[in-house]
Amino acid sequence: MDGIASQAVDLLIVGMGTVFSFLALLILATTLMSRFVSLISPPETSPATTNAPPAKNNMEDTQLVAVISAALHKHRSRKP
Repeated sequence: MDGIASQAVDLLIVGMGTVFSFLALLILATTLMSRFVSLISPPETSPATTNAPPAKNNMEDTQLVAVISAALHKHRSRKP
């Protein structure tokens, strides 16, 4: 029984060590790739914003509200 328990502990240590090593290598690789890409890529520029006046579609807006209200009323008045 001692031999089996010893083998189980050995397998546990090897397995957990393998997973830990792989995850550490993965973290290292992603960190290095991130730094490499940030060195190569040009800095991001924010697009220029313009303060345009809002469009005047008051008539279309009221028609749209009326259509949506009618659709909701019809949907809610249906029997379940």
